[in-house]
Amino acid sequence: MEIKIIKTAPEKMKPKPKDESKLGFGKIFTDHIFTMKYKEGKGWHDAMIEPYRPLQLDPTAMCLHYAQEIFEGLKAYRGSNGQIFLFRPTENIKRMNVSAERMCMPAVDENLFLDALKKLVLLEKDWIPHGEGTSLYIRPTMIATEPALGVHPADEYLFFIVVGPVGAYYPQGFSPTKIYVSEEYVRAAPGGTGYTKAGGNYAASLYASKIATNMGYTQVLWLDAREKKYVEEVGTSNIFFFINDELITPALTGTILPGITRKSVIQLAKHFGMKVAERQISIDEVTESLQKGALKEVFASGTAAIISPVGQIYYRGKEYLINQGKTGPVAEKLYTEILQIQYGLKQDEFNWRIKIDG
Repeated sequence: MEIKIIKTAPEKMKPKPKDESKLGFGKIFTDHIFTMKYKEGKGWHDAMIEPYRPLQLDPTAMCLHYAQEIFEGLKAYRGSNGQIFLFRPTENIKRMNVSAERMCMPAVDENLFLDALKKLVLLEKDWIPHGEGTSLYIRPTMIATEPALGVHPADEYLFFIVVGPVGAYYPQGFSPTKIYVSEEYVRAAPGGTGYTKAGGNYAASLYASKIATNMGYTQVLWLDAREKKYVEEVGTSNIFFFINDELITPALTGTILPGITRKSVIQLAKHFGMKVAERQISIDEVTESLQKGALKEVFASGTAAIISPVGQIYYRGKEYLINQGKTGPVAEKLYTEILQIQYGLKQDEFNWRIKIDG
C-alpha cells in the first residue's frame, strides 16, 4: 500500500523546543501523524502521513467502552555524525501484532508498518534532539473505532503513529530508584492479557502505583496473581537480579510483557560470558539472598531508561538496601553497551540498529 504524504503548511508548524534540558517525556509532539483505517471486508486502507490533529471519534466508539486498545513504544536516535537510527523496530512491530491477535484486532503488515515508521521519522527528523541521551519517542497505537454498544470485537479500527522529542532519562546521572512490593494488588493473571501492550494493563496498575508514589517510591514491583509470591515485573519495565554471579529474570509465562530491552539485556549478558537464568524467583529468595550478601544488584530494563538500577526495595514494612544504594557494575556495563549501539557509537554485532538517514 502506498503511503500518501500531506505536509503541514509552514505557517502552521509548531515551534521546536530550544532548551533540550526541559523536554521531559511525552509532553511535546511533532507536526505530523501517520493514520490508517481498517474495515471488516475491506482491510487496511487510506494510509497517510498528515498534519497532526485531534482524532474524531463517535461517543460509542468501542475503544471507549470495551478497551480494545493497544500500543507500542520505541525511539529514533541521532548519531554523532547526524545519522538517524532505530533500535530493533521489527521486534516492536511483531509484538504489536501479538497484542492485536490477543485483543481480536487486525494485524498490520510488517513491511508497511516499518515503512510508515521510517517515513514519519524522516519527515520529522529536525525534531530529533541533539543532546546526550535525548531521542525521538515513537508511539504506534491501534484503537477500535466502530460506533456500537454490545461486547464483541469491533469491525473498524484506526492505527496511528505519533512522535515527539524526549529528554535524557538520567539528566543528573545514572541514579538508582526505590521500588515498592505490592501484595494487595496484581498487574496480570494467568490466561489474561499481561503479555500484551494493552491499555487496560496500565489502567489496572495505577492504584498501586499511586500508593507507592505517596510512600516515596518510584515504581511497583508486581508479584504473581495466584500465590502473591513470585516476582513478575516492575512498573513499566522488566526486572533483573544479580545473585551469586548469575543474572536472573522472571521467565515469560504469559503474565509478563516480553520486553525488547529485556531480550537485548539477556543476549548481551550471554555475549559477555555471564550466566543468565530465566526462571521463577520468589520475593523471599530475593530478600534472603540480599541478607546473605549473595544479591549484588537489582535493575529494571525498558525503552525509556534502558536500565534503571534499583537501590532500595520496600517489602512488608521493611526497607532493603541494595549495593549500598549505588549503581552496580553489571547494570552500568549493560546500560552503556546498549546506549552506544543505539546512538551508533560502537559496532553493532547483533544487527539491532537500523540506519534510516545519512
